[in-house]
Amino acid sequence: MFDMDGTLIDSQDVIYEAMRRAFATMGLAALPKAKVLSIVGLSLDEAISTLMPELSKREVAEGVALYKQSFIALRAEQGGEAAAPLYQGVKEALDALSSDAFLVMGVATGKARRGLDHAYKSHDIGHYFMTHQTADTHPSKPHPSMLLTALQETGVDVTHAVMIGDTRFDMDMAKAAGYHAIGVDWGYHPVEALASADHILNSMGALPDYLNSHWETRR
Repeated sequence: MFDMDGTLIDSQDVIYEAMRRAFATMGLAALPKAKVLSIVGLSLDEAISTLMPELSKREVAEGVALYKQSFIALRAEQGGEAAAPLYQGVKEALDALSSDAFLVMGVATGKARRGLDHAYKSHDIGHYFMTHQTADTHPSKPHPSMLLTALQETGVDVTHAVMIGDTRFDMDMAKAAGYHAIGVDWGYHPVEALASADHILNSMGALPDYLNSHWETRR
């Protein structure tokens, strides 16, 4: 299972600008980019509540709606997910992994399904994945619902399941679901925040060999 933003695609600029516009419309000051990126992976209501804990539930709901509007506007202006590049080595790694007939891949993302579909279409990667878990049908990460549902949909035993992500929320979700947790060092949380990871990747190209060695030890 892969996270999307910060793991497969580098969408930080559009995420930050959409949040900046949403808060500006509400009359709120812009936050540092690093702080905004620290909540990537959470569902929108959790993200906005974390960034602005003083907001009421009504104001959080307003922020969610404004963020979505801003993101859609940015998609029209700049391409949205199409303007967010794949990280180096992602397509090659997905190609290599997809050649294994016994391996099933999926996505567990804080995006809504609409945003995930845009990412798939923009980068022609949707065909790699069998299971698609999104924020509009699950509790926010790090709740394990996305990963447990993926097991149910694919029939994979949890002892053979891995989660690859760039945030503490991904690692905590993996542990809560019983998955092997693989962090990446190129995403939106610093490596020290991924303390619960079983392994840290420094390139996506290293993933196929790592998985082969990991599963060898499980046989």
